[in-house]
Amino acid sequence: MNNKEQQNIQSEKTLTEIFNYHAAEGSSEYHIMIHSTRPEDSYEEQLNAVLNTYDDLLAKELKGAVAVFKRYFLSDAANQADTLLALTTEGSDCALSIVEQPPLDGTKIALWVYLLTDVQTQVLHNGLFEVRRSAYRHFWGGSAFNRAANSEYQTRLLLNDYVMQLMEQGCTLAEHCIRTWFFVQNVDVNYAGVVKARNEVFVTQNLTEKTHYISSTGIGGRHADPKVLVQMDTYAVTGVKPEQIHFLYAPTHLNPTYEYGVSFERGTYVDYADRRQVFISGTASINNKGEVVHPGDIRKQTERMWENVEMLLKEADCTFDDLGHMIVYLRDIADYTIVKDMYDKRFPQMPKVFVHAPVCRPGWLIEMECMGVKDYKNKEYAPF
Repeated sequence: MNNKEQQNIQSEKTLTEIFNYHAAEGSSEYHIMIHSTRPEDSYEEQLNAVLNTYDDLLAKELKGAVAVFKRYFLSDAANQADTLLALTTEGSDCALSIVEQPPLDGTKIALWVYLLTDVQTQVLHNGLFEVRRSAYRHFWGGSAFNRAANSEYQTRLLLNDYVMQLMEQGCTLAEHCIRTWFFVQNVDVNYAGVVKARNEVFVTQNLTEKTHYISSTGIGGRHADPKVLVQMDTYAVTGVKPEQIHFLYAPTHLNPTYEYGVSFERGTYVDYADRRQVFISGTASINNKGEVVHPGDIRKQTERMWENVEMLLKEADCTFDDLGHMIVYLRDIADYTIVKDMYDKRFPQMPKVFVHAPVCRPGWLIEMECMGVKDYKNKEYAPF
């Protein structure tokens, strides 16, 4: 019997939100959000509280689970990333993403971890993190970056390097990459370069409006090094048949992204013998003409964004109850209190984090992304 559990654990120094999906014959999945609850503590104190909480979870509640991807959200990467790396190097057991997107609760650090049970893992020589189980090999990448001259060149180099990393594993960008994230320093200025480079690289990889794109988030975010204008996280899987991968459109609410010059899918779901995994791209308050809906109104933009996500999930035969976590991006920190209250009322148990990260179009005050899993049976495919 498959089942899901969600729980929140409040300790003296952290709040831990856990989503657990048990599959009867397959690997269990966990999404964990760990937040510091003491903004008055120093960065090192908050960091240690988060790391200690995570270690305790691994030793007790999550025994047997293996981290496959971690993302740390920092308030000041230039002064915090080195300390984080120094403390976590020995335990860097998975793909690691570190991005300056300040938690909006006034603390200095938050952590999202995605874990699986019953898997074999290894770090590949090219830096990707491999997760093996059943007939599949999953590849996670975190915080890829370079220091080319501008955001366009950096993005082109990131994608071309990633194409080569996948090729080494017998994969292609078009057939096997499920999800990307682009964190863009000064997104209002540098996003155009990201878009141009991605469009041009995608054409060379048979990713066009006539084939398909890749689910993605392109959002404000900084690296510790100010010369890094773009950093990228990735997820790909091999062993899947083309008919296992489906793209989400919700045409009554959203338009194809190529209509306004960008190249990503609104969402993707992947079917396995024992589950359906769903990946929803960064989604804002947009209509099916590509226009910003409710300019300047954070409440109405949040409600329209929820409606858009709900329609994408519905197309995958899913609901908000199937989600493992949510990441919420706000342009204006002054909107946090309103938005958190709205989320707490509608999704009180959901693992989620609110961070300061301007969306790729200035008129969008808020964006969210999410990932989920649903019971699904298809004996034609191998289990997850």
